[in-house]
Amino acid sequence: MISRLRGIPVGRHGDGLVLDVGGVGYLVHATPRALRLAEAGSELTVETYMHVREDTLALYGFAETEERELFVHLLSVSGIGPKVALAIVSGSTPGELRRAIALDDTARFEAIPGIGKKTAQRVVLELKEKLAGGPVAPASSSPAAAAAPHVVARDALVELGYSLVEAEAALAAIDPELPAEERVRLALRSAA
Repeated sequence: MISRLRGIPVGRHGDGLVLDVGGVGYLVHATPRALRLAEAGSELTVETYMHVREDTLALYGFAETEERELFVHLLSVSGIGPKVALAIVSGSTPGELRRAIALDDTARFEAIPGIGKKTAQRVVLELKEKLAGGPVAPASSSPAAAAAPHVVARDALVELGYSLVEAEAALAAIDPELPAEERVRLALRSAA
């Protein structure tokens, strides 16, 4: 099992990158955070998960170990394959996803292509116990700030007329580390 690769990014391929490790180019389907790290062009370490099936051998790459662990947990949910799990992990930070699971925020998962209401409920139900002891994004004292920044930004876009799916898609392309207000501003700017 390949768990980590360190090499130089030499190209992009769809939703992934080609990482040159000792003269061998590995195609790694990566999260946006891992892709942003690869843009620097210097040596990069990517946490990986190797998915093996009868007809496929694929590597999935993550910026940090916590992303990979959440991805593996998602694969244990019935109806979630590696592409959908990667889409889920790509949309938010691991802390925000853990918080969404802890708060039963199924709408967060329903907005992701390939996930319906029942699958979203299954994700929350099956992972709530498994992730109960893990770190959760901290909450602050004000009610608006108590929700994860992603949820605040998503809800703001929905209030402005976006559908849930459109809001999630718009936020997926924006750095999840930014504050909610900045994420909304950038989403509106890119739509204009």
